[in-house]
Amino acid sequence: MAPSPTSGIDPIRVGVIADQTGPLSFVGLANANVARMVIGDINAKGGLLGRQLELHLEDGGTDDAVASAAATKLVEREHVDVIFGGIYSSTRQAIKDPAVVKGKTLYIYPEQYEGAESDPLIFCTGPGPAQQVDPLIPWLMRETGARKFYLPSADYIWPHVLNKRVREIVSANGGSIVGEEYFPMDHMDYAATVERIASSGADAVFNTIVPPGVTPFLEQLYDSGFSNRGGQLVCTYFDENFLNMVPAAHVEGLYGCLDYYQAVADPFSQKLLAQYDALYPGDAKFTGGGACSGLYRGFRLWASAVTEAGTLVQEDVIAALDHAAIAQGPGGPAAVVPGEHHVRMNMYIAQARGGRFEVVESLGAIDPQEGQVGTLALAR
Repeated sequence: MAPSPTSGIDPIRVGVIADQTGPLSFVGLANANVARMVIGDINAKGGLLGRQLELHLEDGGTDDAVASAAATKLVEREHVDVIFGGIYSSTRQAIKDPAVVKGKTLYIYPEQYEGAESDPLIFCTGPGPAQQVDPLIPWLMRETGARKFYLPSADYIWPHVLNKRVREIVSANGGSIVGEEYFPMDHMDYAATVERIASSGADAVFNTIVPPGVTPFLEQLYDSGFSNRGGQLVCTYFDENFLNMVPAAHVEGLYGCLDYYQAVADPFSQKLLAQYDALYPGDAKFTGGGACSGLYRGFRLWASAVTEAGTLVQEDVIAALDHAAIAQGPGGPAAVVPGEHHVRMNMYIAQARGGRFEVVESLGAIDPQEGQVGTLALAR
């Protein structure tokens, strides 16, 4: 059953699963910091419904089995009212079974991803393909002349689904896919792949290899002279935390498309970055590609929904969350598109230059263009 709303002065229990150890720890630690920061802000202003928020933070370990166990604990032992977290799409699926399918608990997934998640109890607060691939690929082909794309990929749901969208968009714009390969996430030797990229005549590499394998792949691609030959490197999840993983030269010129970069200059985004940096100095930065921006957005949208509902009754919170909006957030305002459980948000194309991202195109607000989600009754 769903967690029952508590009464009186009992805290509101908020579950967060962040990959604080393992290959994604450099972004998971930042996610944990965002959770602490936003909950601290809300509690400092009196909490929600006159109650303080109590953070139940679990380490996902960059391991789907660990994340699944964490979700089970949050539902069955901690009785949380909502769960946030997950970066890899396989982790989202690992959390979904104990949290949503069995636990009937509201789950907010904050990461940019492949789209098409459709469950009455799940809301996705990062961008999807219509907000990343659809605007980025035509822009890249128009601005750089790239026509032949190679797709080196990790072998799990996000790359497979995203690459299908890339193939459609590239083909529709007069280009072609000259290679597509899939590897285990911990695969580390890409010499043969890099040779095939060179021999294919590819002028663009659309990368969905993820940590830990992405670091050696980028090094081997750089050593091959791909960029020096004028090749374009594209990676839609790359942000400032990922830049810190690799020598700047290995990703010089890399293009991405996200809902937030640290270079976004609106006053609220700059104020938020300054607040985070003051609270959490160090290497785990507030960024877009590793779910920090989506996590912040998700917390604020959920808090707005709870406030509007005036209760923690799950059905009422979901009904309010279905049209929740925030006037300020990282990258700009955001709003849940009614019926879709995904969020309209500002999007930006950026390029890595000298070890930092510079915004080269502000795309404005873009709809997620996801399908309508079924009614809550279907989740029971």
